[in-house]
Amino acid sequence: MRGEGEGDGAACRLYLVTPDRIEPTAFADDLARALDAGDVASVQLRLKDASDDAVRRACDALRPVAQARGAAFVLNDRPDLAAEMNCDGVHVGQEDVACAEARRIVGPERIVGVTCHASRHLAMLAGEAGADYVAFGAFFPTATKEAKGRADPEILEWWSELTAIPCVAIGGITAGNCAPLVRAGADFLAVVSAVWGHPDGPAAGVRALNQAIARALEA
Repeated sequence: MRGEGEGDGAACRLYLVTPDRIEPTAFADDLARALDAGDVASVQLRLKDASDDAVRRACDALRPVAQARGAAFVLNDRPDLAAEMNCDGVHVGQEDVACAEARRIVGPERIVGVTCHASRHLAMLAGEAGADYVAFGAFFPTATKEAKGRADPEILEWWSELTAIPCVAIGGITAGNCAPLVRAGADFLAVVSAVWGHPDGPAAGVRALNQAIARALEA
């Protein structure tokens, strides 16, 4: 996902985040259907309160599905397991391993992404520490995780004008509300419920979001 549409608003792609709790073998089929339905840049495995072995099993089941379809496979929180399981990268929050330490663990070739909430200061620090992307949010109400604050699309405009480091928008994003984020310069839209909770299934969710992105870019 590195280098795609960096900071110029010319492209915006999907960044799928898994639900907190999954059965990996069954979910692999859902993931394949989602990725086969349209353009997806990255898949983040985010398992809440899972054991290390459970994370390893999920990586083994899902990483090949994502990588075979050209999507980067990113592990949440755990740079040590990301390196061990040959993931494409790691995403860390502000309460997790620091960006510089995550980089040391996963090495120079893997992706390191950093949650920056609605903070310009945190984003600047992440960029200086070598982050490959920064994530801003939450932009809309979300039940997926407790938001640390509400972000405004203006922060995406500011970031995309300031630097070529890509930015990810996250938090309650759907096909119906994503247009302002796309037009503001988001390089990636991180989504959970809009795909996995779509009433017509994950493939329909991916199609709807890609169509909404295309419409926003044409406007």
